[in-house]
Amino acid sequence: MIAPLLALALGTFSIVAADPATGQIGVAVQSKFPAVGALVPAARAGVGGVATQALANEAWRAEALRLLAAGVPAEEVVKRLVAADPQAADRQIGLVDAKGNAAAYTGARCFDHASHVTGPGFSVQGNILAGRAVPEAMARAYQAARDAGKPLAERLLAALAAGQAAGGDRRGQESAALLVVKPGGGYGGSGDVWVDLRVDDHPQPIAELTRLYRDVHQFYFGETLRAVPLDAKVAREVQGLLLRLGFLKPPAAPTGAWDAASQQALEDFQGWENLEGRTRKDGTVDEVVLAHLRKVAARKR
Repeated sequence: MIAPLLALALGTFSIVAADPATGQIGVAVQSKFPAVGALVPAARAGVGGVATQALANEAWRAEALRLLAAGVPAEEVVKRLVAADPQAADRQIGLVDAKGNAAAYTGARCFDHASHVTGPGFSVQGNILAGRAVPEAMARAYQAARDAGKPLAERLLAALAAGQAAGGDRRGQESAALLVVKPGGGYGGSGDVWVDLRVDDHPQPIAELTRLYRDVHQFYFGETLRAVPLDAKVAREVQGLLLRLGFLKPPAAPTGAWDAASQQALEDFQGWENLEGRTRKDGTVDEVVLAHLRKVAARKR
């Protein structure tokens, strides 16, 4: 028997999904409950993701990932968890493996409305919902975002927004979370956690979670969408800005010749501004870094 480490009544809606093409696995969740991100989601790159909710059994998260890592099929993982738990009828779970195989379970004693929807690469589940329209809207939104080529994190956020628009948790909103893992996704390439954002207590947690992802996470850790070549003109400008800010020291001068000292000064600036995740060593500069450098230097006039 799997003994619950912690059991809490969580009325919530969530989505668990995998993108085998990129190796990303993620979970997004919202609830009229504080700090839901500390309780519901778990994921491991190359293994899978899981959301445990309703009368949440926290032990299900680690056990589900352990079983998936051992090669147990997703449906069988759910069956084993449910069979070993005498309070399973009060619980709800959704999971997906790294290949996109999904499975879910909604206990008969979960507060109405409670149900789930599974599809290729995803599982949506919720309880204490406004109705069946909530998980159905989430599934449609996820698939539409996937078909539009959106990154996994954006698909998950779209699903949360659609669920809320369809009525969401019928008690209201309070907290939300987004977790996305991928191989080498951790800081500096260590670990696998690429996105781990939580809104613990907010009147509009999904909107705030989306803002944190788009305006904060993507600014610091987003992929380079445009790299600007450090040709003579751009190099001269960047060197001048770095001199103004004190990262490039005299007698260095804005010559337009990009050298090791200039590269180190730019990397020092990025580290100072927490933009080291956007460092490039190929004779280009991330467009976001260049724009930020110009903005910071302008304040030093």
